[in-house]
Amino acid sequence: MKKNKWIIILLNLIVLLVYFNYSVLQKEKLLNDGELVLLELAPVDPRSLMQGDYMSLRYKISEDIPYENITKNGYCIVRLDSNRVAERIRLQENTLPLNKEEYLLKYKSSDRWNINIGAESFFFQEGQANKYEKAKYGAIKIDLYGNSLLLGLYDEHLKKIE
Repeated sequence: MKKNKWIIILLNLIVLLVYFNYSVLQKEKLLNDGELVLLELAPVDPRSLMQGDYMSLRYKISEDIPYENITKNGYCIVRLDSNRVAERIRLQENTLPLNKEEYLLKYKSSDRWNINIGAESFFFQEGQANKYEKAKYGAIKIDLYGNSLLLGLYDEHLKKIE
């Protein structure tokens, strides 16, 4: 019986490691092959800058959405301008239809008023808050399925804040 217990623990550990490594590979693939998109930031509560080493992010594309258009899970369809800044075109439940020059951005909604694209917090080194106070854009990479990964924050001149 004791031998079986260790086999089960070992199998669970292997499954966990395989899943973790697969997840890391997916994020690396998104970083390498994903499409760079800049999302204009909406004003946030400045207290989040003072609470520690992170900043709460809100995006303009998630504002002023009629609540009847928000489903629990769906896609925000965006179009990029010449500077790669995203403009919301529409929300839809499925990946299709998707027109030329449009991109999927997967979202989740916990209530009928807000959408969350999964990049709502930006963590930075303690004492660096003043660098990020003037951030104008959040830079993300997106894949063909609408998955996103936050890269960093950009200023009004479209330069990465480092």
